[in-house]
Amino acid sequence: NKGDRVGIIGSTGSGKSTLLDIIMGLLQPNSGEVLIDGININNSFDKTSLNKWQSCISHVPQNIFISDASFAENIAFGLSINQIDIDKVRECAKKAMIDNFINNSEKKYFTNLGEGGVKISGGQKQRIGIARALYKQSSFLILDEATSALDNETEYLVMNSIRSLRGKLTVLIIAH
Repeated sequence: NKGDRVGIIGSTGSGKSTLLDIIMGLLQPNSGEVLIDGININNSFDKTSLNKWQSCISHVPQNIFISDASFAENIAFGLSINQIDIDKVRECAKKAMIDNFINNSEKKYFTNLGEGGVKISGGQKQRIGIARALYKQSSFLILDEATSALDNETEYLVMNSIRSLRGKLTVLIIAH
């Protein structure tokens, strides 16, 4: 249901990521249907439902793609620098617990991260991925091992921030 938090836990190779791919409409199930609000998203005659569904999803994978651009550009991913709402970027960075790190960087939100994010750690990349997902303001958030590189305290703070969005966001969390 809208606003629910659902956890999927399983060992490596148990099919968690495959299930995610089916839910996101990236794979079609061998049998059965994926129904969103009673509509089969895999209807081969009408891709509108699938496109509409996918536009509602923010997916935070374990390994985050970081472009050779600034913090702001990586959080507001896909937008040109003049389209970015910097206040919204800051708000999302705070919720993802990366704002303090960014503000201590040389050029703050306009510090370049290097190709693949070579200038930041794995945990910082994950927090940028979470901020990116929040910036998109989707109604469905998928966290696929998205906090695996975070220390326990930071993970707790990030998850509390996501919990504070209760009712506005449906969250599916994958973990070992």
